[in-house]
Amino acid sequence: MQAAALRTRIIPLPGQAPEDVVTDREGHLIVGVNDGRILRVDPQSGKVQTLANTGGRPLGLEVLPDGHILICDSPKGLLELDPVTGTLKTLVQEYAGRPLPFCSNVVAAEDGTIYFSSSTDRYTVHEWRKDIVENIPTGRLFRRHAAGHIEQLLGELFFANGLALAHDASWIVVAETGAYRLRRVWLKGPKAGRSEIFAELPAFPDNCSMSADGLVWVALASPRNPAVDRLHKLPLPIRKLAARLPAALQPAPKRITWAMAFDAEGRVVHDCQWTDAEYGMVTGVCQHGSSVYLSSLVEQSIFTFELPSD
Repeated sequence: MQAAALRTRIIPLPGQAPEDVVTDREGHLIVGVNDGRILRVDPQSGKVQTLANTGGRPLGLEVLPDGHILICDSPKGLLELDPVTGTLKTLVQEYAGRPLPFCSNVVAAEDGTIYFSSSTDRYTVHEWRKDIVENIPTGRLFRRHAAGHIEQLLGELFFANGLALAHDASWIVVAETGAYRLRRVWLKGPKAGRSEIFAELPAFPDNCSMSADGLVWVALASPRNPAVDRLHKLPLPIRKLAARLPAALQPAPKRITWAMAFDAEGRVVHDCQWTDAEYGMVTGVCQHGSSVYLSSLVEQSIFTFELPSD
């Protein structure tokens, strides 16, 4: 697909760094910005309503069938928001007696089961660069049953990030940002409990989503960086020193607008990228009808484009 031929648009926001973007039942956009606010945005008029403020840093989001919104917040954990009353409830803050400082992304099945990722045990979102440079696999994938019981499904992930759940809840994809890949975990059937590489990627993946027609969308924040690859081959003490250098001395992400979509077999269906530097560091993606919405860790807007009709 030639991205340059796609119709694009920028939706301004009254807030910085909408890390993830999802849609509600009416097609409104839900985003969380870096001052803690959860915003509902009309994608056509641009009208914005503030639903709540977590008091932390909202990251991954999921809208439930009843309209409630699940929020991954760093460092507050997994929260649930009633958008009518603005009431916030904490669902998960720790596991096995240890806090989860970097709850990253979340999806929910129809039976009330919730799946969420924890990028690292060592840092909050404000120190994400350190974890990427050090590349110590402490990321995890969790399942929270409807009754409240929590179990770890997968550990030792390199910065666990975005999630996409199959419509029949038979498998889930989790992004490993530090390993440039998507991993599939089987939840049902003869492969239940097993995991496999779903797709190797040319860039750092962030949040994911599942489209209505069964495509796994992944936001790509920046192309694979040879300098980071070289750092990852060095001994851990050197990586730790490099992670604490001033940001200006660390490898810089390339500014690009990029999202990809895969079918259930891990084959590329859409590869949409713009290199004009208009929008950068894409960290969230979702499709609603023929519209695809992208969010960013550095922008003050949503980038949207239209897929071609068949």
